[in-house]
Amino acid sequence: MKKLFVTITILMASLATYAQGTVVNKYFNQLGDDEKFTKVSISSKMFSLFTELEAGSEAEEEFLKAVSKLKGLKIIASDSIGNAAKMYAQALKDVDAAGYDELMSVQDAEENMRFSIKESGGKIEELLMVVGGKKRFVLLSLYGEIDLKNISKIAKGMNVGGLENLSKINEGN
Repeated sequence: MKKLFVTITILMASLATYAQGTVVNKYFNQLGDDEKFTKVSISSKMFSLFTELEAGSEAEEEFLKAVSKLKGLKIIASDSIGNAAKMYAQALKDVDAAGYDELMSVQDAEENMRFSIKESGGKIEELLMVVGGKKRFVLLSLYGEIDLKNISKIAKGMNVGGLENLSKINEGN
C-alpha cells in the first residue's frame, strides 16, 4: 500500500510538471520549424545563475531575489505573420481551456494583450502573456514560484517587450 501511494504521488508530481506550460509547449511544437517565429527557452539553471551574481544596488538585489524562484521562461513570437489575430484568438481559447485565470488585458489600436495566471495552493505557478496585432503574435510563459508583488521588478529586469505592462498590476493595488 505504501509503494502504491509513493508511485501515485510521483506520477501526480510528474503530471503537474508536464502540464506546466502546456499551452506554450503546444505552440512550440506546432511552430518549432517555422522560420517566421523566434523561439526562446530559458531554463531553471539560467535563473539559478542569476542568483549567484552580486547585486550592485538595491534594485538589482530585489530583481535577483524575485527571479530566484523562477523555473523557466518560454517565448514564441513573430511580427511578420498574416494570421496574427486568428492565432491570438485561438491562443486565448487554449489558455481558457487549460484553466488559466485572466489577470489583466490591455487593448489599443495596434494590438491586444492578455496576462493570465495558473495558481496552485494559493501560489502563482505560471504567468502567460498573449499578444496579438495585425501581424504580431507573442506567447510568453514565465513559470516557477511567482510573487505578484515582485512581478514588476522581474519585468523591468528582464527587459522583454510587453512585460512592462505588468507594472500596472501594482499600480492598481
